[in-house]
Amino acid sequence: MEKSTGFEFDDLQGLLRFGYGKLTESCFMLLDISDAAVARRWLATAPVTNAVAASPPPATALQIAFSATGLQTMGLRQSLLDGFSDEFITGMAGDESRSRRLGDILGNAPPHWQWGGNQEQMPDIMLLLYARPGEMEAWRKSVESEGFRAAFRVRVILPTNYIGALEPFGFADGISQPVIDWERRQSTDLHERDRYSNLLSAGEVVLGYPNEYGLYTSRPLIDPREDGLAAGLPDAEDAPALKDFGRNGSYLVIRQLHQDVPGFWQFLDKAAGSVPEKREELAAKMVGRQRDGAPLTPPVGEDIPGIPPDAPSNHFTYDLDVQGHHCPISAHIRRANPRSGDLPPGVTGFLSRLLKILGFGRKRADEDLVASSRFHRLLRRGRSYGPLLAPEDAVKPEAPAAERGLQFIVLGASISRQFEFVQNAWLMSGKFGGVQQERDPLLGTREPLANGEPTDTFRRPDPTGPVRKTCQLPQFVTVLGGGYFFMPGLRALRYLATLPATGSEKDHE
Repeated sequence: MEKSTGFEFDDLQGLLRFGYGKLTESCFMLLDISDAAVARRWLATAPVTNAVAASPPPATALQIAFSATGLQTMGLRQSLLDGFSDEFITGMAGDESRSRRLGDILGNAPPHWQWGGNQEQMPDIMLLLYARPGEMEAWRKSVESEGFRAAFRVRVILPTNYIGALEPFGFADGISQPVIDWERRQSTDLHERDRYSNLLSAGEVVLGYPNEYGLYTSRPLIDPREDGLAAGLPDAEDAPALKDFGRNGSYLVIRQLHQDVPGFWQFLDKAAGSVPEKREELAAKMVGRQRDGAPLTPPVGEDIPGIPPDAPSNHFTYDLDVQGHHCPISAHIRRANPRSGDLPPGVTGFLSRLLKILGFGRKRADEDLVASSRFHRLLRRGRSYGPLLAPEDAVKPEAPAAERGLQFIVLGASISRQFEFVQNAWLMSGKFGGVQQERDPLLGTREPLANGEPTDTFRRPDPTGPVRKTCQLPQFVTVLGGGYFFMPGLRALRYLATLPATGSEKDHE
C-alpha cells in the first residue's frame, strides 16, 4: 500500500509517474479517427493505466494522447480547444519560424519527414503500449478489438527495440531525470532557490497545479452551468467555480530521431587518429559523460535536493567546472541541463543580479547568465529503435547500415517554455554560456550563422594549453517525424467519451 501524498494518482496516466522500464517491449501507434462515435465508445472502456503504484507492478500498460485535430475530431468544442497553448494548436511543423528555431531546417525540414510534416500528415491519436518481454503481441491483440478497428486507422507504427539501458550511440541513458515534488514540499521562492535542485514542482509536468513560478499554466476550463457533462471533471484549484479539463493532463512531445551510429564513431575515430583511448575521450567530451554514465565533472560536496549523495552519476553541478575544463560547455548533457540555479555564483542580491543580466562587470565570457534550469526541465520517456551496434564495431568500414535512433518523448506543462526553449536556446543556438559558433555536438545542425560563420566546431578547453578544436562535424542526427500531443487525465478521457455527436457526424448518419 503506497503512502498517500494527497495527489490524484488515480486520475493521472501512469507515464507521468513511471517510465515503465521493466516493460521493455513497447509499441507506439499513430492513429487517425475513422469514426468518432465508435472511437468515443472504445475510449469509454479503454484500459488506460493510471499512476497508482501497484504491487506487483502491471504486466502491461496503455497510454493515450491526442493531437489538436484529434481532440477536435472527437468532438471537443472550439472554445475549449482555444484554451490550449498556441504551439499545441499550431503544431510542431505548423509554423516556419518555429521550425527554424527548433533546428528543423535543411535535411531536418518538415517536408522531408516521414510523418507529421504537415497538417495532413499529423495523426489524431498516439497510443503507447508497453509489455513485459514476450507479451506485446497478445497485449496488442487485446487492445485492437473489433471496436478499435472500426474506430481508427493505423497511420504509422513507430519502431522500437530494447537495447538495454543505452541510447544508440552506446552511452548509458535515462540517468538524469527530475524528481517530481508530488507533496509540494519545496518552495518556489527564488530567494530560497539560489542553487540547483533536481526536485521539480508538479505543475511543471502536470496541468492544474502550481508550477515553478507558483502559477497555474493556462489550460481549458469549463463553466459547469453551461456544460452538464463537465460535472465529472475535477475543480480548478485556481478557479473553484470552474471545471478543469486540463488537470492531471500533460503535453507530450515526440520526435523520431535517426542516429547515424557508424558515421558518429567513424568520424571520431578519424579525428582521434584511430587511437581508441583518444576516440573514447573525444566521445565522452561531446556527450559530457563516459559511456558507462560517469560524469566528467567532480561531485559536489553539498546536498542536491532530489538527488541522493550515493548516486554519483547524477550528484554534480557545473559550479566546480565553470570554464569547462572537465566537461566542455558545449557538451550535450551540459546544454540539455546546465544545472543552474536562480542566482549564479557571485550574485548575492538584486543589484549584482541586475548587473549580471545586463552584462556589466564580466571578466570572462563564461560569466554569462544561463537561465535557471528549474523553469526548463523535461520529463523524458523515449525509447530507442534499431539493432545495437557497439562502438568497436561501428568504427569498422563494413559496419552494417540500419535504421537506428530514438523515439524521443518528453512530457511537460509548457511546450514553449520547456521543450522549445531547451531545443532553441540551449541545443541549437550558436551561443551558449559564453561559447560562440557552436551548436550541440550530437543534435545540432551545422548551418552557418547569419554572418556566414561556421557552427561545425567543437571546442574543449584545456587548462594546460590552448583550446583543442574538432572541426567540420557532420550532422549525426536527422529528424524523421514529430508532433505535439495532449495526454489527458482519466476523468478528462471519460468526458471525451461522453461528448455528443457533432454536426458533421449527424450529417453522415
